[in-house]
Amino acid sequence: MSATTTAPVAAPSVRTSKPPQSNRMRAWATRAPLMPALVFMIVVTQLPFVATLVISFFDWNSLYPDARSFTGFDNYSQVLTDSDLRQSVWTTVLLTVAVVLASLVLGLVLALLLDRKFKGRGVVRTLLIAPFLVVPVAAALLWKHVLYNPEYGLFNGLLHYVGGPQPDWISNTPLLAVEAALVWQWTPFMMLILLAGLQSRDQQQMEAARVDGASDWQIFRYLTLPHLRRYLELGALLGSIYIVQNFDAVFTITSGGLGTANLPYTVYQSFYQAHENGLASAAGVLVVIGSIIIATFALRVVSSLFREEVGRA
Repeated sequence: MSATTTAPVAAPSVRTSKPPQSNRMRAWATRAPLMPALVFMIVVTQLPFVATLVISFFDWNSLYPDARSFTGFDNYSQVLTDSDLRQSVWTTVLLTVAVVLASLVLGLVLALLLDRKFKGRGVVRTLLIAPFLVVPVAAALLWKHVLYNPEYGLFNGLLHYVGGPQPDWISNTPLLAVEAALVWQWTPFMMLILLAGLQSRDQQQMEAARVDGASDWQIFRYLTLPHLRRYLELGALLGSIYIVQNFDAVFTITSGGLGTANLPYTVYQSFYQAHENGLASAAGVLVVIGSIIIATFALRVVSSLFREEVGRA
């Protein structure tokens, strides 16, 4: 009789998987701490915006609350066709473009200077960042009374010292006065963004260009500037979001007079002075829509920057 041997059969491997209910509980456990912040954000931002959107479709003057009526898109039509409101829109565009471009150019110059190593660079960097940390109303008051005042302001004091004229800066150049104050405050913001872009350059590529005999201008034009394109776009978009909504400088320096009333100040006038809740709400909704459009492009630029950094790593 021949003995037959059979090979041992391996026991089938059993894969243990967590039940879907356990995964859902874990997901809720990780998200639960964020729920109070989410609810707070919805209550503080979204509910007021929904209320503003509803009011924008009504002819609603707070002095005559019983006379309100539904008017559809008439308030939006009035915002886009009224000459004063159109002028405020144009002022907003002009103010935003001028401040953003000037801040970007000055920020780029300061970033290029701070990218070099020199003694006391940390102190200089801190001093240059300081204007951005000043409260906007305090910064506007500083420019209005300490610098622009025709009697005791610093600008006229310097001109008096050299025998120059004594102009009334706010009356003679009102929009330029507001723009200068905003440029002073937003240049450090642009400088920080562009300085971060400069410090993320490929140093080996820069050294190779110098070894090949490239001048500083050629390195800046063909290497540095293309690398900073995304950072310039990001600074321009973020600056536009905030400056489009700027109210402090216009209200404090000129009180919206002399052709400096931008759209946020016009919303303030319509709501608090003319008591036209519906018209002010329509203008406010248009400001929010414009800010959302700009913010969408800003988020795309930020995501592209993150993708480039991940690909570089």
